[in-house]
Amino acid sequence: MHTEPRQPLTPATRYGDPVHRPRPIEPHTVLLPQEVPPGVDWVTLPNGIRTLAYTHPHTGPAVEAEPARESIPRWAKTTALLAPTLGGGIAAAGFGISYAAPGLIAMTEALWATVALIAAGALVPLALRASRGKGGRGAGPVQHVTQNISASGIFGRATGTLNNR
Repeated sequence: MHTEPRQPLTPATRYGDPVHRPRPIEPHTVLLPQEVPPGVDWVTLPNGIRTLAYTHPHTGPAVEAEPARESIPRWAKTTALLAPTLGGGIAAAGFGISYAAPGLIAMTEALWATVALIAAGALVPLALRASRGKGGRGAGPVQHVTQNISASGIFGRATGTLNNR
């Protein structure tokens, strides 16, 4: 069993390398003042180290002029601020639809099954009536009712007879 602590992999290490070894330090190159190109000067970094860096050539006093500002229209600013919001809303709608799709599919299946059940329930009585009319199992005797009504005058009393056969 391996008991040594494992070293985390870095881009410089590869699988199979036992230990990461740092590169050897190379000697510094010394530049003479005559060899420094124009636009390069000694600068002091915030941590105190002095190094050579590209600088802007000094042509006048040390006062910096304010850069010219272009006027950006208000509609352009509003559009730039709303574009990420609109994109985020579209992305949220896409995720919502993708999560809702299986439920919507199941609901449509259930609705189609309900429609089929209602249609089958409506067809059963029609099929039974059709079978009785042709003398099928459930056909009963045919009855005829005759009714005669007569009345004399507009307000006269009506009399009639009813015959069941």
